[in-house]
Amino acid sequence: MKHIIVLGDGMADLPVERLGGKTLLQYANKPMMDQLAKEGRCGRLITVPEGFPPGSEVANTAILGYDLNKVYEGRGPLEAASIGYEMADDDFAIRCNIITLEDGKIITHNGGNLETEDARVLIDYLNETLAKPINERERLRVGAPAGMGCERVKFITGIQYRHLLVIKGGNKHITCAPPHDHPNEEWRGLLVKPATEVRGEKLEVRDYSDRDKVLSPEQTADLLNELILKSQELLAKHPFNIERANRGERQANSIWPWSGGYRPSMETLMQQYPEIKSGTVISAVDLIRGIGHYAGLKIVEVEGATGLADTNYEGKAEAAIEALDKDDFVFVHVEASDEAGHDGDLELKLKTIEYLDQRLITPIYHKVMQMDEPVAIAVLPDHLTPVEMRIHVGQPVPFLFWHKGIVADEVQQYDEVSCVSGGYGLLKLQEFMTEFMKLQPANVKIKQ
Repeated sequence: MKHIIVLGDGMADLPVERLGGKTLLQYANKPMMDQLAKEGRCGRLITVPEGFPPGSEVANTAILGYDLNKVYEGRGPLEAASIGYEMADDDFAIRCNIITLEDGKIITHNGGNLETEDARVLIDYLNETLAKPINERERLRVGAPAGMGCERVKFITGIQYRHLLVIKGGNKHITCAPPHDHPNEEWRGLLVKPATEVRGEKLEVRDYSDRDKVLSPEQTADLLNELILKSQELLAKHPFNIERANRGERQANSIWPWSGGYRPSMETLMQQYPEIKSGTVISAVDLIRGIGHYAGLKIVEVEGATGLADTNYEGKAEAAIEALDKDDFVFVHVEASDEAGHDGDLELKLKTIEYLDQRLITPIYHKVMQMDEPVAIAVLPDHLTPVEMRIHVGQPVPFLFWHKGIVADEVQQYDEVSCVSGGYGLLKLQEFMTEFMKLQPANVKIKQ
């Protein structure tokens, strides 16, 4: 049996008064998800281990069956793998957003919906001014403050507002604030701090006197904060932001690093699950591609896949169908609902759920119905991104399993409330993948 997971990032939500107390999944028009839930088996899943942040890097890694206590290194290294940056042993890679600050507060985590080509110009500029020593003549040419430039750091362009910062000898034991979790909060109180403990355990005291090789947590935090402050000086004067300001648009006027780590050590899915001989990951997001890279999955890029509500749903569905013809396992990730949730856009998030249902899951289902080889389908989000909170919430998420002939449970539609009574009950972390892989031809029970 082949297996395909369709994941709507941040799709789950809390009851919304404007929707009569319903969640968005309860309210949305999603006939295919409801059909799969009615014909299949459902449950809820804890995707975030205790002590971990409720981020997509944590939840998606857990959904794919990995023990976060063994493999977690933050977003940075995963996105480095997707971008194609091969991390050295002394590299510390950290996710680096370009964000919007106004009146001393974080207004948006995405730089005013920054486009990749515009971001590339800004990242190149930051590399010119922040990431290498410069002489006085060069400093004056680029308009950099005196004393700026550091051989230790490198900025790497990612997608849209999502980029990478690499620090040679950087220390991962720091505390960072994900910008999407702090909309409309004062940014100065959210600057990077050295960590004193990790998930409740105090860090061992060690000697960092050899600064040329390894920075201490304090030194790493100081360097990152210096880069944040200097980026604000530089980006405010860049023509791109001056033009935006003249048009009354949001400026992409600060970097914001968070979720860093070292190169992770992960087994592939093929090593963990003998049922999987080959697999594919389809996503517009570097983070998910990076997880797929370390999981041993082929990365398929879809033209027009944006990570937003205007993404190419049909193209992703077509890519998933093609992958099912060749591979045993397919992971399709759609970011749109999460972005709409972070923006607090109720109508848009409803649309992203309906688009996922009608433009992606439906064509995949029709293809699966025509295939001779049985295919198991799973649908779920990775975490909640409530539109009225605009942040990630680590509560259990609803999921459904479906394949031809599966014995259905009592669930009649797919949502956070209905799936409470699902046949799988409440699963935790790696149990999801274990149960999904159990859906094999020998285990298929034909309904009477």
